[in-house]
Amino acid sequence: AHGPVVNRLRWMQSAYNLGTSDVVLQKTPFSFDVSVWEFFWPLMTGARLVVARPGGHQEPAYLARLIAEAGVTTLHFVPSMLQVFLEEPGLESCTSLRRVVCSGEALPVELAERCLRRLPWAGLHNLYGPTEAAVDVTFHQCLPGESRRSVPIGRPVANTQIRLLDSRMEPVPVGVPGELFIGGVQVGRGYLGRPELTAERFIPDAFSGTPGARLYRTGDVARWLPDGAIEYVGRADFQVKVRGLRIELGEIEASLEQHPGVRQAVVVAREDAAGDKRLVAYVACRSGAETVDVSALRSRLHEKLPEYMVPSAFVVLDALPLTPSGKVDRKALPVPEAPVSTAEYVAPRNPTEEKLAALWAQVLRVPRVGATDHFFELGGHSLLATQLVSRIRSAFSVELPLRVLFEAPTLSRLALRVEEALQAAEGIALPPPSAIARGDEAPLSFAQQRLWFLDQLQPGTATYNIPSALHLEGPLDLSALERSFRELLQRHESLRTTFHAHAGEPVQRFHATADFTLDVRDLEHLASDTREAEARRLAGAE
Repeated sequence: AHGPVVNRLRWMQSAYNLGTSDVVLQKTPFSFDVSVWEFFWPLMTGARLVVARPGGHQEPAYLARLIAEAGVTTLHFVPSMLQVFLEEPGLESCTSLRRVVCSGEALPVELAERCLRRLPWAGLHNLYGPTEAAVDVTFHQCLPGESRRSVPIGRPVANTQIRLLDSRMEPVPVGVPGELFIGGVQVGRGYLGRPELTAERFIPDAFSGTPGARLYRTGDVARWLPDGAIEYVGRADFQVKVRGLRIELGEIEASLEQHPGVRQAVVVAREDAAGDKRLVAYVACRSGAETVDVSALRSRLHEKLPEYMVPSAFVVLDALPLTPSGKVDRKALPVPEAPVSTAEYVAPRNPTEEKLAALWAQVLRVPRVGATDHFFELGGHSLLATQLVSRIRSAFSVELPLRVLFEAPTLSRLALRVEEALQAAEGIALPPPSAIARGDEAPLSFAQQRLWFLDQLQPGTATYNIPSALHLEGPLDLSALERSFRELLQRHESLRTTFHAHAGEPVQRFHATADFTLDVRDLEHLASDTREAEARRLAGAE
């Protein structure tokens, strides 16, 4: 619609004040929404418009040359394409640049910092928004030296409201992720010829007093920051469930991109074998950097993330595949090859290792396993670890907790733990605990001291007593019942312990035996209508 686009353009002009001396590079194909402001913003302000040749938006060398020759001051990049552009030599000639605008994907912190270092004379602006709300609805200026875990998408543009709501459509507090909804004049009318999808995505705005106002449901997840800015978390449909656990793929990608050798990372949940859904990480190495050590990368993730969020497989690429608009093409990511150990093959060296190697091969579906191989590098994950522990129990007749596999993930180390468990099962273990010798008195434990202190404040209180009354029917052997209580007293020392004050300090005394006589009250002589009442009175008094 005309109105939303006009609001978007007028906001951009008020925010960035494009003038007649500015030059805007139009390089985005006109089938994508960013091209709208690339075309019309310079035309409505008297700035100069430079149109790149078809396909030029994917040619970093051509873009650098065009920027220098045409004196371009303002241009747009999808973050994936900005990554590639910043690696182009000769960007020192692009000193005319004043504004670099990013949108279309999450802007990684490292990329923002590198852009500000490589193009220190240009401002970097992170914008966010969908086509359904006139391209962009929030903005944030990136500044050098910002210490943030991610680049915010910022604050709403003019005449626009952002709502972060939970599953009950209630606003979420600061710091809590919620789905992002857009309200205001930039919300579109709907999808042409698709009334069902329009009704699903464009919903009544319960927070607005304007009749007919609607919210657009983006499917994105974000959270409010304490300073009032908005932090993008990821797509709601990029939240996947793997082995019953909900996982935010964007969080794993952000952790991967903090590695100095990783330029860009994408994580997907693949199910290349029926019933075996697993996380696969695709990483592009930084230009000039050595090949990323997958083992080091995996160890780094184990330090930052819970085990179930560490990918089972890593694929290192020179560059991630891109769509014509410059975004990562997830559908073009290659199928990971069968996992191969990074360690030199060392044959199992004893019967335990040989037996374990056969179990690993069955569970991991690999042809062979060596003594130095790593369970998780061979494609293992928590569910396969559970299966392996079960098979070890059957094969060796020992119980190993699941955590042992995470503590000893190589075959040789796990074999040692199995042998320790076997020795313990055969009796070569520590002796069982036994009671220590002690005198007649002992100091109170902390818990006992607390109760002693409360009793001194309010003597005789029954606050911490737990009374119980049982109604038994049928013949009662009083002698057997009394003997049973005496056996309990003899068995449990705590029932033969009394508490006293000694030199002003509380002590507990242990008695070898305890006198006990069952207190019996015979109510047979009472009438039936008063017998129950008297029993209740006696129980209450006790």
